[in-house]
Amino acid sequence: MPQFLVASDLDRTLVYSNRALALDVPDRLAPRLLSVEVHDGKALSFMTEKAAELLAELAEQVPVVPITTRTRTQYERINLPGPTPGWLPPYAVCSNGGHLLVDGVPDTDWQREVRTRLDAASAPLPEVVEHLAIAADPEWTHKRRVADDLFAYLVVERAELPAGWIDDLTAWCADRGWTVSLQGRKVYAVPAPLSKSAALAEVRRRTGAQTVLAAGDSLLDAELLLTADHGWRPGHGELAETGWAADGVTALTEIGVAAGEEIVRQMLARVRAGAVTAAVG
Repeated sequence: MPQFLVASDLDRTLVYSNRALALDVPDRLAPRLLSVEVHDGKALSFMTEKAAELLAELAEQVPVVPITTRTRTQYERINLPGPTPGWLPPYAVCSNGGHLLVDGVPDTDWQREVRTRLDAASAPLPEVVEHLAIAADPEWTHKRRVADDLFAYLVVERAELPAGWIDDLTAWCADRGWTVSLQGRKVYAVPAPLSKSAALAEVRRRTGAQTVLAAGDSLLDAELLLTADHGWRPGHGELAETGWAADGVTALTEIGVAAGEEIVRQMLARVRAGAVTAAVG
């Protein structure tokens, strides 16, 4: 039974695309970066080498659980550093809680539970997909996607979104048991029962962890942070932009890849302090 369980969102929390690095220093002073995602032969996502070192140490001491809105296919492109070559997180959560991977294998019991919750409390996916097709103007919508037959998202030209459009979509979705989140250039429409916090609660139940630490940057991570015993949010992202704050959640000032490093550093410090306290006790 682990004392600690660490859960972290991936994109713009733990790993960063070229667009999201936010390296506000001269090139010669930029931190060395480690690629943690390659797709079609191109490096897509990064973390600092120091963050990778800290994460490997953290994963050696406690279970580290990636919790992401990415589909399973998108998640499996991520190669996080760990304590041993080829390390896989013991648990991982994809599709915003829709899939729970145990040692890399989807848990069918959890999939059935998720489907039951969605059928009971949310409008069907095709209704939302149809509304997005009507409401999203092709002039500023680059792509429309359905993720793992669970939720939908748009890739948009954010600067061209009409005033009030997100608010209108949010209200329409709320009436049907769905939530909306704007992350970078993506607009997500997600059934309310499909949540990272519900999946984290299941992992906590299975592991028996006493203390949960979590990190995230978007509205879809808010409940995750509130569920944890302590949370962190970076100085960028949807939560920072709206001034979101809560007891037990540290709001960092760092942004970009530097925030990712600081999150892992503070999580590891908390785990080390807990280990010392347990040893003294």
